[in-house]
Amino acid sequence: MITLLVAALAVVLASIFLLVWLIARGRRRENSLRHLLDLADRMQSLLDRSQERMLAMQSVVGRMPADITAVALASLDGPLPIREAKRDVLQHRLWIQQHGASASQRELDEACGALERAHALLAARLDELERTGAELAEATAASVEAARREPPTLRRDPDQA
Repeated sequence: MITLLVAALAVVLASIFLLVWLIARGRRRENSLRHLLDLADRMQSLLDRSQERMLAMQSVVGRMPADITAVALASLDGPLPIREAKRDVLQHRLWIQQHGASASQRELDEACGALERAHALLAARLDELERTGAELAEATAASVEAARREPPTLRRDPDQA
């Protein structure tokens, strides 16, 4: 009798443990999927900010002499890297939609890790672009002011001042 009672208690405890484990697993998956979607949103936002910043940089670089800024303008004019990155984010979103529910926890963790690394890299590059833009704007303002003080015959482009 006691053996039967102990066995029943063990089955109940095992069932409770299994139920708690399944709930925790489901929550972890749910949290991973939510985190993955949040990362995709943050990445999209960062890409939009990068694109805006690159457009703003074009106006700063455009005020400088063309012979000095040709390479910078060419890299700022090319929206290809941003477009490719946005396409990658869209592919992540499609993967989440198509495979999120059936993906293993390991796959979800790997996808989160990949987006986190890409976000960190892009954020660092955007910070660098913003610092460079601020320095360039400051140098450009000083250069424009110096050009205004120069005699017209010494200017590269007489229409510039």
